[in-house]
Amino acid sequence: MKISPIVAHLRQYCPSFSGRVAGGIDFEAVAASAKLSHPSAYVIAVSDKATQNDVQNGLRQVITDFFDVVLVVDTRDERGQEAADLTHLFRAEIWRALVAWVPGPEYTPIEYGGGELLSINRSRVVYRFTFSADFQIGRNAATDPPETWEELELDGLPSFAGITFDMDCIDPADPNLQRPGPDGRIEVKFSGDVTP
Repeated sequence: MKISPIVAHLRQYCPSFSGRVAGGIDFEAVAASAKLSHPSAYVIAVSDKATQNDVQNGLRQVITDFFDVVLVVDTRDERGQEAADLTHLFRAEIWRALVAWVPGPEYTPIEYGGGELLSINRSRVVYRFTFSADFQIGRNAATDPPETWEELELDGLPSFAGITFDMDCIDPADPNLQRPGPDGRIEVKFSGDVTP
């Protein structure tokens, strides 16, 4: 999943961050390079999981993309009581911005997966909220662009224009050739053309 649209969406719909939202693939690296003042949020691409193929004559899987929104808030007490209250308020704002929002035409609406405390010290609290959205790999219609190797390979084949049948019946069979048949002689031949 592209995280840039999520970052832009949070910047627009989470006014408490005042635009202090960044993204990346590793929280520590992003936080160190972005150096945002707090409160701030970091969108981190986490992982994806796939279901088993659900068709017999091709490939179609549902992929779930996971991402975290890592919240960083300042705290004035080691217990984090004030930060816990702030985390509750920021979580509600993040939910309003993301839950049920569709990040792209191929995705299902975003769902919330849970949250957990990552760290707390005398100056800051870091809390992670996990979200996910599903999409499908494997196209639904032949007019869609290929998404798998099989689809790409099939698209390279010439179109089906017709078929010719040569039928060698099992019975009657020529006892001089092979018994029981088929005996190698073509008893019936027919063809059919297909027009697109």
